[in-house]
Amino acid sequence: MTGGGSDRTLRWTVGLGVLAIRVLASTWRYRVINGEAVAAQRRAGQPIILALWHGQMLVPLWHHRGQGIAILISEHRDGEIIARIAEALRLHTVRGSTSRGAGRALVGLTRALAEGRDIAITPDGPRGPAESFAPGALVASHRSGAPIVAIGVHAPRAWRLRSWDRFIIPKPFSRVTIAYGDPAVVEAQSPRDAAGQADAFQELMRRTVARAARGDS
Repeated sequence: MTGGGSDRTLRWTVGLGVLAIRVLASTWRYRVINGEAVAAQRRAGQPIILALWHGQMLVPLWHHRGQGIAILISEHRDGEIIARIAEALRLHTVRGSTSRGAGRALVGLTRALAEGRDIAITPDGPRGPAESFAPGALVASHRSGAPIVAIGVHAPRAWRLRSWDRFIIPKPFSRVTIAYGDPAVVEAQSPRDAAGQADAFQELMRRTVARAARGDS
């Protein structure tokens, strides 16, 4: 296939994907837990780092559409599709993978935070292991001083893809719960010390996902 044909296929794939997401997501019924964790930081003018598992990406991507958040997307072909869909939803993208030590990605994320943008990172992306907290978000927080806010999603009626991350797609008219953790500051003397807190933040993610599943206020 020619390059032009590949690009046309990509555009069609993205266009159909955006349309499908808009139609499907417009039917979801939301419950938001601890949304004040985000709202208070924004009122204070404090950019934040939203941390969410790769398999739960779809719901926050839609819920935060049009907010100008910068989201880290990997550079492989699947990442290109996700990046273009995110941009169609008026989100910004930073390309790369902090889980693989890509300094360029960290520079882009730090720059976005310095510009006053919130950023979003999937700490287990782009290839897993699923729900394993790689240190990129922690290093970005250490460099910028921005707190991390964990996101958990629960949708009892959902399709789960047979992918490494068991990607969740809530079914039409599903009740979807999004829970936010309280802002957590990475206090460390060095990037290495920051990275050493991965287990603690993985536990924070686990508790936030569990809170979404319980529906606690």
